[in-house]
Amino acid sequence: MTEISFYHLTASSVEAALPKLLERVIESGKRALVRVESEERVGIINSILWTYDQSSFLPHGTIKEGKAESQPIWITEKHENPNKSDVLVVLDGNETPNLNDFERCLEVFCGADAVAADLARTRWKQYTDCGYTITYWQQSSKGRWETKNSA
Repeated sequence: MTEISFYHLTASSVEAALPKLLERVIESGKRALVRVESEERVGIINSILWTYDQSSFLPHGTIKEGKAESQPIWITEKHENPNKSDVLVVLDGNETPNLNDFERCLEVFCGADAVAADLARTRWKQYTDCGYTITYWQQSSKGRWETKNSA
């Protein structure tokens, strides 16, 4: 069964935290699928991964670049897994109908966004009711991740 981790952002934006989370996924030898809400958002995340750090590079692609099978990170607004990812990273409160196609699911949300926080609580309850193993991570004021007991 898919292991689910909630990442509650309190010290940085999704755009700032995402590259670091993806670096950890890649360092672990896994592949990632980043699911966002729209084609426009695919473009934004794609740009961020190209420019977030001049001394780093995260190999990634989108439908525009093609060749999903050769991309360790795939960014999409669709419910697909063309690069055979192990880890699903959910941004923007996206639905996850194919959750069990992944080893892990990272639900990333901004705590300052009341709608996103409420949606995360709802998803936590749904996942708990379905019997998933869930962990909850919250940023400290210095941006470090700390595990907590509940959302």
